This record gives sequence, structure tokens and C-alpha cells, in this order.
Amino acid sequence: MAAGTYLIGIAGPSGSGKSFLARHLKGALGAEVLELDRYYRDLSHLPPAERAQVNFDAPEALEHELLIEQASLLRKRKAVELPVYDFATHTRTGRTELLQPSEVVIVEGLFTLHWPGLRDLLDTKVYVDLHDELCLARRTVRDVRERGRTVESVHEQYRATVAPMARGYVRPTIAHADVVVVGTERVEDAVTRVVEHYRRSKR
Repeated sequence: MAAGTYLIGIAGPSGSGKSFLARHLKGALGAEVLELDRYYRDLSHLPPAERAQVNFDAPEALEHELLIEQASLLRKRKAVELPVYDFATHTRTGRTELLQPSEVVIVEGLFTLHWPGLRDLLDTKVYVDLHDELCLARRTVRDVRERGRTVESVHEQYRATVAPMARGYVRPTIAHADVVVVGTERVEDAVTRVVEHYRRSKR
């Protein structure tokens, strides 16, 4: 049984459906969601042209030290000031957003199950699996609509870094999962299985 706030971690490759599952779990459990995307390192010290050349699909692109520190505070039911990241400029805005701990906090992102220090804080570990072709299709729609990208740039980045980094750092973390979800299954079924694990663990 978890002490303090119960942490559910959701990992998986880009486009697999992590955020979609997190939103539905949030509704089912009245949880808060902590996105790893907030923790990309600030690149304001680099010229804009150099920022675009950074490999954002490697674990080193995220400030995992701050992530683990804040997840630990949330687990102790302490509020944290979350960083706000601007994907258009690859910089942090300087603003923060207050996150109050709830009974359950969902930690969601590519590398949620990658760092041992973060895994040790998680009470339920979930991996969302999906093949590359559908992941790319979903990522393309998202990045064009939400991040102002072109289709060509999304596909090039996927071939160059997204898929290789997923094979090297994300997909192996399925071995740490308590619950494995397939990104094409009904989200209601996935939520049911995660909630069942949560309830068993809380006994």
C-alpha cells in the first residue's frame, strides 16, 4: 500500500496513447496528471537554429533530477511548482503552475519507467504498447495541429531519432510494467485493468 499520494506511472513510445489513457484515468480516479513533457531542459542559451538540432527523444533531454524531486514531494502530499515548457521555442517560459497533490497522481511520458529513481516512487507502473506505423500517424496529426510542425519535419525526426530512441530507451521499459496496455484496445478496458491493479495495491 502506498504511503501518501498514490503514483501511477504511464510510459510508452510517442503516439501510443499515453496521454489519452491518462486523461481517462484522471476522470475515473479523480487524479491529477504530471506530464514529463514539462521537464525538457531549457535551451534559451543556444541560438534557435542549434536548438532544433537537439535530440529531444533521448532521456538526457529531460531534467529528470527535477522530475524525480517533484514526484517525491507529491508522493509526500506536498504541492510543487511545475515548469512550463514552450515547444515552439524549446525554452522554459519562466512561469510555473502549482500542482496540489490529490489521492492519486498520474505521471505520464516516454521515459516514466526508464529512471530507477522514478520507478521506485511509482505504485502502479503501466506501459502502453503500439507499433511504429500507427505511432507515427498519430504523432504527425498531433505535432502538425498542436506544435506547428510540417508533415515532412515530423516524419524526418521520427526516422532519425524518435523510432531509434524508442527502441533503445522506451520499448525496453515494458519489462518494468505491472500492466501492459495495447494502444488500439478500448480505452475503457485499459482503464478497468489499471484501476483493478490500483485497488489491489491499496488493500
